[in-house]
Amino acid sequence: MARSRILPVTLIVLALGAGAGAYVWQQQRQEAAPAERNAAQTTPGQPGGRGRGGIAVPVTVAAAAQKDLPLTLDALGTVQALNSVTVRSQVTGQLTEVLFREGQEVKTGDVLARIDDRTYVAALAQAQAKKAYDQAQLENARTDLRRYQGLLAANGVTRQQVDTQRAQVAMYEAQVAQDQAAIDTAKTQLDYTTIRAPIEGRVGLRQVDPGNLISTGDTTGIVSITQMRPIGVSFTIPQAELPRLRRAMAAGPVIVETIPGTGGTASQPVSQPEAPTRGTVMTVDNQVDSATGTVKVKAVFPNEDTRLWPGAFVSLRLQIETVPDATVVPLVAVQQGPNGAFAFVAKADNTVEQRPLVLGAVTRTEAAIHEGLKPGERVVTSGALRLNPGSRIDIAEGAAPGSPTGSPTAPTDRPGGQPPRSRPRQAAEASERSQP
Repeated sequence: MARSRILPVTLIVLALGAGAGAYVWQQQRQEAAPAERNAAQTTPGQPGGRGRGGIAVPVTVAAAAQKDLPLTLDALGTVQALNSVTVRSQVTGQLTEVLFREGQEVKTGDVLARIDDRTYVAALAQAQAKKAYDQAQLENARTDLRRYQGLLAANGVTRQQVDTQRAQVAMYEAQVAQDQAAIDTAKTQLDYTTIRAPIEGRVGLRQVDPGNLISTGDTTGIVSITQMRPIGVSFTIPQAELPRLRRAMAAGPVIVETIPGTGGTASQPVSQPEAPTRGTVMTVDNQVDSATGTVKVKAVFPNEDTRLWPGAFVSLRLQIETVPDATVVPLVAVQQGPNGAFAFVAKADNTVEQRPLVLGAVTRTEAAIHEGLKPGERVVTSGALRLNPGSRIDIAEGAAPGSPTGSPTAPTDRPGGQPPRSRPRQAAEASERSQP
């Protein structure tokens, strides 16, 4: 009886012991797995060296070049017409003709509209008749004056009569001059009935239809005319950039270019033409806005193809300085570490060297190197996150990422400083550091 009870208890104890042993073995194997993987990836004699003496890391490289590095400044501007006119009537009358098409290009002096001129023709005729009447009286007074002067020599009249007649002639002369002024006024009023373009430009939308009574008090006007060639662009720059811009303006015309792919409004940008439009800086405002710390600048563009439209927003790029004979590398080749900027330099034996750098001017795509590189040395432009000093590399063929294609610079260039670290690069570095 007692032996039959002891046997099941023994079996239960053995089963629990076997289960505990299996659990402990499984935990130890899981803890040892990362170490085994690291050991498999690490070459003997090169502990922890990803790409060191083992599998070569594929990278792209670019050679440091010695050239003039243009520094640019980017800004957001608003297109403004240099001249804009609202055409209003200078007399009151019925609009009888409209001789322009909406959107038409007009020149100075082109007839735009006509007003009923019958009242003004009659006023001119009345002024001319009044002058003729007074002119006849003037001639009669002059004849009497000559007669009195002859009688005065023969003592036929007194001197007082001669003086009175002379004054009468002067009065009629003044009256005739007044009549002439009235005629000129009537002619001007009559000329106002023919409305002409005061400037050259593009006609907008018509505000008044023929048959309406218009007057000098109308605020909306008949139509607006906007000068399109040339055209202005107003923008602001930080006050810290003002000395550089003024030095550039003193040296010669400062070129301004529109950046393709921008424009329209702030909420709905419209694509710009593929080719940028070029202009020059015209003037700088006479004061800095204390609220924003910026200063207004105005540029002028020929705008022969009317790509720039009044009221549109455009992104601009100003070339305000040039660094001569600079050692230049793509900005993507410049890394940031605890001790500052550095780059991986490709050596002849297909390994890399971590080289500290002293940066000069920095653009969005390129960086000038004061110390640390020589022209012709190759720097790694992609794949640097997997490299350590001495790592083997496999240089891929093709263009290096971030190398300039076309324009050598990009916006918001700085005369010196650290290149910005992009969020994707920071995330990749953090991911690599977190790996066992």
